[in-house]
Amino acid sequence: MEGYILDWANLLLRWLHVITAIAWIGSSFYFVWLDNSLTRPTAGDLKEKGVDGELWAVHGGGFYNPQKYLTAPKSLPENLHWFYWESYSTWMSGFALLVVLYLFNASTFLIDKNVYDMSPGAAVGFAVSYLVVGWVVYDSICRFFGKSDRTVGMLVAIYVGVAAFVACHIFSGRAAFLLTGAMIATIMSANVLFWIIPGQRKVVAALKAGQPVDPIHGKRGKQRSVHNTYFTLPVLFAMLSNHYSMTYAAKNNWLVLIMVMLAGVLIRQFFILKHKGKINIAWPAAGVACLGAVAFMIAPQPRPEVASNAGGDAANAVSFVKVQEIINTRCVQCHAEQPKLMPTAAKGIKLDTADGIKAHAQLIYQQAVQQKAMPLGNVTQITDDERALLGQWFEGGAKTTN
Repeated sequence: MEGYILDWANLLLRWLHVITAIAWIGSSFYFVWLDNSLTRPTAGDLKEKGVDGELWAVHGGGFYNPQKYLTAPKSLPENLHWFYWESYSTWMSGFALLVVLYLFNASTFLIDKNVYDMSPGAAVGFAVSYLVVGWVVYDSICRFFGKSDRTVGMLVAIYVGVAAFVACHIFSGRAAFLLTGAMIATIMSANVLFWIIPGQRKVVAALKAGQPVDPIHGKRGKQRSVHNTYFTLPVLFAMLSNHYSMTYAAKNNWLVLIMVMLAGVLIRQFFILKHKGKINIAWPAAGVACLGAVAFMIAPQPRPEVASNAGGDAANAVSFVKVQEIINTRCVQCHAEQPKLMPTAAKGIKLDTADGIKAHAQLIYQQAVQQKAMPLGNVTQITDDERALLGQWFEGGAKTTN
């Protein structure tokens, strides 16, 4: 029952997280586009009101005319919408999902003893510290070097690269990718919580009190907001990467993570400039080049052949008895009616019977042989020879009668 409840918590939190993330990223992308698409008004009445930029758009059968004021309108409206709950709810649902799926099952999802052998408690401590330290370092960079956007950008990029390298040498590959994305997402949400919204509140309070507005609040908020838009695509990749073991299970997975995140930044730069009417194909071309280099770097290598004991075709020489022995030793700890490493069978896949093995032969081949994603973190120490035997068995027809 505990496993069933956790599965429902996982499902509902993931659903909520996706919904809120769509709302947050959608509004963020919209405002970046809007800010870069505004044109200076020519009408005298708009200039008199203090309008610095406007845009006419048509959508859903209606016409819209958003306007941006240089400071603020002469009188603030009572119903002033604030964009912050999208950010907070995305982070809270994401952290809750991290707790349920990764921290609650640290020994399975966080730890790869071939990478770094540690206790579940230590893994949880490192994971939480990784998020906190990420924000502290990033915020310190912005505080001390904030006057130079280029310097801040370079230092933040270097830190993210170092953090990715460290994560991939402490946690399992899957967890390292996700935690790096979570670290960046934490920075994004903390920017909203500690700088963007407080700065806006100070501006509004000064305007209502008839006091002069300190322009530093707008500058800081703008800087952090720009950082957030560049972070978006790297975070999305990191969050989706757990579905693609070819990335996080690669030999130099830290380099894969850095290069794909860089590709996301380069592609995002193209769209930001495009909003301003500047089209430079070099940016997305560089991003695609990064992705192509990664694809080439992690392309699967020919797997070793295992000698046949009976002559003839090696694939036909692999008996199901041997296959079942490998699976019982390496797989059923997570994939059984009553698994030892999880409350319930992972993904509902059960391999503790011959019929179960036969029914999931394709998945076994894909996950254990081609992608080498299973077992998670290779917690059961499956060998390359055993993977090769499973591959030969599948290619020989996945028979269960020999």
